[in-house]
Amino acid sequence: MATFDDVLEEAGSFGRCQKRIFALLCLLSIPFSGVYVGIVFQGFTPDHWCRDSAVAERRQACGWSLADSRSLTVPLVNSSGVLQQSSCEQYEVDWNATGLTCDTQDVDFTEVPVTKCKDGWEYDYEGRKSFVTEFNLVCSDAWYVDMYQSTLNAGFLIGSFAFGYFADRFGRRVSFLMSNLLNLISGIVLAVAPNYISILVVRGIFGFGVKGGWMSTYVLITEIVGVEYRRTVGILYQMFFSIGNLLLPLVAYFITDWRWMQVTIAAPYLLFLSYYWFIPESPRWLISQNNPAKALEITEALAKENKKKISMNFETLTDDEGDSPSASLLDLIRTPNMRKHTFILMFNWFTSAVVYQGLIMRVGITGGNVYIDFLITGLVEFPAAFLILFTIERVGRRLPFATANIVAGASCLITAFIPDSLMWLKMVVASVGRLGITMAFEMVVFVNTELYPTFVRNLGVSVCSTLCDVGGIVAPFLLYRLAAIWLELPLIIFGVVAFVAGGLVLLLPETRGVPLPDTIDDIEFPNRKKEDVVENQQMKKLLKSDLTSNKETTTV
Repeated sequence: MATFDDVLEEAGSFGRCQKRIFALLCLLSIPFSGVYVGIVFQGFTPDHWCRDSAVAERRQACGWSLADSRSLTVPLVNSSGVLQQSSCEQYEVDWNATGLTCDTQDVDFTEVPVTKCKDGWEYDYEGRKSFVTEFNLVCSDAWYVDMYQSTLNAGFLIGSFAFGYFADRFGRRVSFLMSNLLNLISGIVLAVAPNYISILVVRGIFGFGVKGGWMSTYVLITEIVGVEYRRTVGILYQMFFSIGNLLLPLVAYFITDWRWMQVTIAAPYLLFLSYYWFIPESPRWLISQNNPAKALEITEALAKENKKKISMNFETLTDDEGDSPSASLLDLIRTPNMRKHTFILMFNWFTSAVVYQGLIMRVGITGGNVYIDFLITGLVEFPAAFLILFTIERVGRRLPFATANIVAGASCLITAFIPDSLMWLKMVVASVGRLGITMAFEMVVFVNTELYPTFVRNLGVSVCSTLCDVGGIVAPFLLYRLAAIWLELPLIIFGVVAFVAGGLVLLLPETRGVPLPDTIDDIEFPNRKKEDVVENQQMKKLLKSDLTSNKETTTV
């Protein structure tokens, strides 16, 4: 019986209409970058130290520099093996009870006790106003910054499940438009939220809508193109996220207030609401909902724009993409190979999120030029998509996937031990790691789909990818809290985790040239599937040779 893929062959697998829709929907990945990693700029923590009101007043009266007043306020402490001025402690001195004058510069503080900051902090703003400086989220309150990213990923986690249901129940297009409306409202509310607790709540809602809409769009894109184009459009759709990474430091450079930057990130979702008039519903979903008339109408319009015609009867089409109602979570772990695939893929989703987010957020705490460093490391993401497209059909899936993880792990470990005096080398090696983990992140998506049988494929991808959001919840705590102990410690953790992930990938089967599995037996006994493929190929060759010989006999 004919399927919708057969109809797409007639209507055009990737014609002018699909290219137009693809181009419009790819724009959604650009602001997603600002949502996902905007914390580097919105949560930027500048150099800071304890404020002493008496010293601050004297500084203004005497024309002292910030460095002069700071030397009178804070002690030196050991930070990662280097003596630096403390950010969280000050000398316990009542300057109002001393003879502090404009000439007071060299003071012996040897016997003076220290205490925690009592009168707030002073910041070397470096031209940026972040929520860190607005709410004084430093020292003992620094973990609140981690929560800004963790609540986003918690929203991602819930939104993935919720919008997965919405997209199957109400349609891909409706879910996409619902998410854009939610994103616009929550994004603007986030920009005007009065206190940090409300910011965290709205941030979670923002993540709920953004991730759900992004996934609904991903599904819509892959459902309106032919089978042979699905992987390519999926990878290129993710590549537009990298374009967003390049634009983000430019936006942050010119918009230095975190609230106005948040408005800029949310504003495009107003434009995406206009897609109501330009983006159709997925005909494949309509067929699965027993609405062939509407599916026919949309497909005929698609074919007309592609300058094609269709002849098949939609009433007889079958939906070959749906999950069996008998699919359950136990199917993912009941048998040995399925269990192995599930645990390895879950760990790789987790690793990709932790290392990718960790390396990006690390740019904001290394002390370099955050705009240039972010731009340079963003540029190295572009080759990732092209390397994947070049290697997966020539080399296969497993080796590039494993290599990408191992390269990322090795780069992290090497970067941790390169001295700061060779900062250019440190940047180069870290950028190679960023390239590797970007490749791994983009590959885990489609490798996941190729390692599960049809009836449980969507469930398997959904369950495994939840570890991506769990990794995103953990990543900021791993980075910021460990970096407070030693700046390079997070890199060592990232390196070890990525190495393990790469090694585990080598335990997965190669799927290049292998048809998608239909049953659990195809996973547990893969050689049978390969034998069937070889037999089918041999049969096709025999039939072709028989037809050729028959033609020759007829000619004679």
